[in-house]
Amino acid sequence: MEKAYKLEFENEQTGALIVNCCGCSKTEPLHSFGPALKPHYMIHYVLSGKGTFRMGGREYPLEAGSGFLIVPGQLAFYQSDEREPWTYVWVGFSGSGVESFVSYTGLSVRQPVFQSDRSDELYGSVRDMMEHNTYGLTNELRRNGQLQIFLSLIAESARPQDRPEEDKANQYVKRAVEFIQRNYCNPVKVTDVADYVCINRSYLYTLFEHSMGMSPQQFLTAFRLTRAAELLAVTQLPVESIALSCGYNDPLVFTKAFKQMKGMAPSAYRKELQKGESRRNKEYLRQVEDFISQVNSLHG
Repeated sequence: MEKAYKLEFENEQTGALIVNCCGCSKTEPLHSFGPALKPHYMIHYVLSGKGTFRMGGREYPLEAGSGFLIVPGQLAFYQSDEREPWTYVWVGFSGSGVESFVSYTGLSVRQPVFQSDRSDELYGSVRDMMEHNTYGLTNELRRNGQLQIFLSLIAESARPQDRPEEDKANQYVKRAVEFIQRNYCNPVKVTDVADYVCINRSYLYTLFEHSMGMSPQQFLTAFRLTRAAELLAVTQLPVESIALSCGYNDPLVFTKAFKQMKGMAPSAYRKELQKGESRRNKEYLRQVEDFISQVNSLHG
C-alpha cells in the first residue's frame, strides 16, 4: 500500500511540453509497480528512503537524491526497499517536443537514472503543480511552466560522463547550429555561439571541423549568405535590407563576403537568377539546396 496524493489533468491546449499528471507518494515496504507500460514519459524523484528500478533489462538501486525516467512503450518496474521504503514525487508529461526536452536532460532508455542535490526545488516545482490543480488555461500554463523548471533542474544536475563522448559532441553541434539558425539575422559572433552551448571557442572549432568540415565562423557566414541568396531569389528587397536581415550592419562588408562566396556581387547574382537559364545559376541553386540539406540532417 502507498499513501499518495496524485492528480491527472485534462489539458485544454496542445503544445511542446504538457503536464499529464503529478503527485507525491510515501510508500509501504516493498510496495511496487509493474512490470507495466506508461502512456507518457514519467520522471520520479526520490525524496527519502530507498528502492529499485528496472527498465530495458537493467536494474538500478536508488536512494534519496536519485531519480528515474520511464519511457512510453518500455516495460518498467519499481519497488520500495523493505527496511527504508521511499517517498518520491513524480511528473508525467507529453507534447510535440517532449523527446527533445528529455534528450537535453541527458536521460534515455540507455541512461534512465540521475542524481540531483536540488531536492527542495524539485519538490517545490511538483508541489506548485499540485497546488494549481483546477481546470483552466491559467493553471495549465502555470503547471507547464513548472514542468520546464523541473526538467531544467535535472538537466543542470546531469553528469557529463553519463553520456558517450560522441553523443555529447553531436549535442553541442546541434545546439550551436540551432542557435545560429535562430540568430543569424543578429550581429552574433562565434564567441556568442560558444557561450550559448557552454564550451570554449577552440573546442567548438574542433567539433565543427569534425562534424561539418568547416569552422564555426565559416558555417555562420555560409548560413547567412545562403539565406541572403534565397532572399535575392524570392524578393525584390534592396541589397542593403537583405544585408541587415542576414546579420550584416555594413552593406559593403556583406557585398564583399557574398562576392567571395558566390563569385559575384549580390546585384549581379540577382540578375543571373532572373535570367533563369544559365548553368551557373542552376549550380548556385544546387549549392543552396545542398547546404540546407546538410543543416537539416543535424536534426534527424
